[in-house]
Amino acid sequence: MNNTDFLIIGGGVIGLSIARVLKKRFSDSRVTLIEKEKGLGFHGSGRNSGVLHAGFYYSSDSLKAKFTRTGNQRLTEYCESRGLKINKCGKLVVAKNEEELQRFNELLERGKKNGVPLQCLTKAEAREIEPRVKTFEKALYSPSTATIDPLEVIMAMQKDAEDEGVDIHLGTGYLQAQGNRVSTSSGSYEARMVINAGGLYADKIAMDFGFSKKYRILPFKGLYLNSDEPPGSLRTNIYPVPNLRNPFLGTHFTVTVAGKTKIGPTALPALWREQYQGMKNLCWSEVLEILARQCGLFISSNFNFRALAFEEIRKRSRPHLAALASSLAEGVELSNYRTWGKPGIRAQLINIEERKLEMDFVIEGDQDSIHVLNAVSPAFTCALPFAEYVCDQVARHVS
Repeated sequence: MNNTDFLIIGGGVIGLSIARVLKKRFSDSRVTLIEKEKGLGFHGSGRNSGVLHAGFYYSSDSLKAKFTRTGNQRLTEYCESRGLKINKCGKLVVAKNEEELQRFNELLERGKKNGVPLQCLTKAEAREIEPRVKTFEKALYSPSTATIDPLEVIMAMQKDAEDEGVDIHLGTGYLQAQGNRVSTSSGSYEARMVINAGGLYADKIAMDFGFSKKYRILPFKGLYLNSDEPPGSLRTNIYPVPNLRNPFLGTHFTVTVAGKTKIGPTALPALWREQYQGMKNLCWSEVLEILARQCGLFISSNFNFRALAFEEIRKRSRPHLAALASSLAEGVELSNYRTWGKPGIRAQLINIEERKLEMDFVIEGDQDSIHVLNAVSPAFTCALPFAEYVCDQVARHVS
């Protein structure tokens, strides 16, 4: 039996950040993080786009709005202080027509309320930032948007955590829980409090503790097409005006930390939680459960799952994805986009009672356990202040 004060399940950026904050606040306590893989960041954290978002998409009453701007600033400072790679390339949001242009006002207002720097530019001014950009009359510019290498950041944070006294146990997969006794693939743990940051399996773990009764993870597979153009072919990220009623931002250009370009992502409905490639990690029980849920959403949902699914499936076609990207920038040649990048799975939470996607972070818990059920984009950007928020919940229960 391994005894610990705080047991964190899940070695992504959220679990790692929570572990570090707990060790700082409760310095005399033992803080243990378990991760089923042989390294940290193998799933969502290490497979995301690497974009540090600015925080102007989110309504001011949301947790995402509360944490994105501060998270952007703090992660930027973290990368700079440790000599990690960061590309402060900014972001342009462009419109295709008058109708989309009208939605700029909503983004500007959200940016203002959230304290995010955001500039409304003429088409000519936008082209001074990115000569290849295509937009209808105007564009929005976010100077604080940047890109980083997620795995490089994770490795730096892991070293910090270990230096600070956090016990990190790799190759230790969660199996089940009975009270605060947690069984894993490497033995059992007894904890004063369990913090579940299990990502794709956060709902399953939470149910073992009596939570996530009306929530389930609905996985979506994200893919980017990498460009063969040389670094610097685009100067800045280019995004379309988003549909603010769903959590996906649409096909866009991302300029990586190395200056290379990629287009995407897809949001393909996945049939099991780790459907990264082929039939690897196939779990038939997950397939049956998720397929049944998807069929139900095809029949009835409040976010038009059927239309979303068909549109995202079309994006698996390179010509279609390139055609969508060509509405944002000049000179998009299919011959330059031949290679798909490493796939990622978005652990998107759905409210099964209301048949809706949860747009904001969702946390449940009590004096024995805290469960981070929905930590989707921009969770990487928000990780540092969000971890402090989670630890505030912990402190209220253990004080």
